[in-house]
Amino acid sequence: QVRLVESGGGSVQAGGSLRLSCAASENINNFITMDWHRQAPGKQREMVARINRGGITNYADSVKGRFTVSRDNLQDTVYLQMNSLKPEDTATYSCNALTPTELFERAPGSWGQGTQVTVSS
Repeated sequence: QVRLVESGGGSVQAGGSLRLSCAASENINNFITMDWHRQAPGKQREMVARINRGGITNYADSVKGRFTVSRDNLQDTVYLQMNSLKPEDTATYSCNALTPTELFERAPGSWGQGTQVTVSS
């Protein structure tokens, strides 16, 4: 199974920026989608951004216009650029990779360990 390693989290003030990275142990073109999810304490996990194999992106309404997901196929890495951060963006951010079969079967896919983002007001 692929190993996903997130990095780039940290503590910033509201209005600041962070760039998260998700490095995969294999060719990310093996995955039909690679998503960023977040989970805050006491809240359900939510998907905030998705990028598919063709580079098409989708975003949660709460982050549209502030977050940008991108991929580097040569580095087998997916990024999440987060600008204009708000305290409500505070959460653990995790990377999820789905093969075509896992997407079709609604399987959980592969997950990284997560990276913490804390935004102070």
